[in-house]
Amino acid sequence: MGYDSEIIKIMVEAGQKGLSVQKIAMHVYNACNSFFNVIDPDDVHQYVAQYLAKNSKRNDSFIQRTEKRGVYRLNPQSEETAQLMLQFGENEEVKEKKNDQDLSLSLF
Repeated sequence: MGYDSEIIKIMVEAGQKGLSVQKIAMHVYNACNSFFNVIDPDDVHQYVAQYLAKNSKRNDSFIQRTEKRGVYRLNPQSEETAQLMLQFGENEEVKEKKNDQDLSLSLF
């Protein structure tokens, strides 16, 4: 499933404050739902909750619980988090470079 990469992408964008399970599930649902691939929001929420709980059990895991109940963020001390930040940061730079082209039409 493509849910894992969407969860990680959303967590990278959320930063150190983190996001609640409900908000992460809503973002994943909006990113993966389409006219031809209809998915159930309850299934997405259940998958996201299980994924976050499973990947935040260890102290050195790349996802970390915050002080607030049901809010998760990327663990800044994890080596995996540093690698994920590099991977997703490179993708954003490539997109920005592609948008710099002048696509306007010449008048003459």
